Amino acid sequence: MTNLSYGLTDKLVLVTGASRGIGRAVAVAAAVAGAELVITGRTIGALEEVDDEIKAAGGKATIVELDMKDTAAIPRLATAIEGRWGRLDGLVANAGMLPALTPVAHLQEKDWDESIAVNLSGQWHLIKAMDPLLRAAPAGRAILVSSGAAVGSRPFWGPYAAAKAGLEALGRSWAGESEQINLRINTLNPGGTATTMRALAYPGENQATLPQPEDITPAFLQLLSPDCEHHGALLAAREMLGLTAESRLARSRKR
Repeated sequence: MTNLSYGLTDKLVLVTGASRGIGRAVAVAAAVAGAELVITGRTIGALEEVDDEIKAAGGKATIVELDMKDTAAIPRLATAIEGRWGRLDGLVANAGMLPALTPVAHLQEKDWDESIAVNLSGQWHLIKAMDPLLRAAPAGRAILVSSGAAVGSRPFWGPYAAAKAGLEALGRSWAGESEQINLRINTLNPGGTATTMRALAYPGENQATLPQPEDITPAFLQLLSPDCEHHGALLAAREMLGLTAESRLARSRKR
């Protein structure tokens, strides 16, 4: 059944890192809300499973195998979107990776380079390629996905924290350059969510006490909506949706 409350009917939304976790949940939720999806990830098989979910929800998607380190592929994707649709109504820049958690002085060069390549440089290439398509839409909406690691002291998280802090700064600049048009650019911190990445970082954590990816999708849909008035903001999904520790515990008991 299509949910019309977010105004996403027939809108074209690109979700990167859509093969699992938050990206997967957002893609399916956007399809339920009436959007047409372009979903990217590194594994075609996993994307096909998401495509099946989207079809089951009555939506449709185009799947694209994409590694964010393959920066030459990103403008090719933009060219394909322009040729077929002529615009992009929504962008969810969700793709990311967590390098080995280790002291800064002990980091391997490859871990630093990959984190910056995927979590920051790849995002800039994505912004550069998709900006004209978002501007071509009547009400373009972009969401950069950050993390609480971007602020404060986060021992052992150096390359990831640095990349996410850089992404937030990049988002502020991009938003500041887009104030005179109907393009809304925001950064969203999902908060601790039950994902594979989170499980790798906190192997002893009980994920049943955390919001599931599906629990936080309304925050993304709100920011994708043509009615969204936020611009240049750093928002927390939990605060937007009132996901308190008590509400998470209640949901975990129901499950």
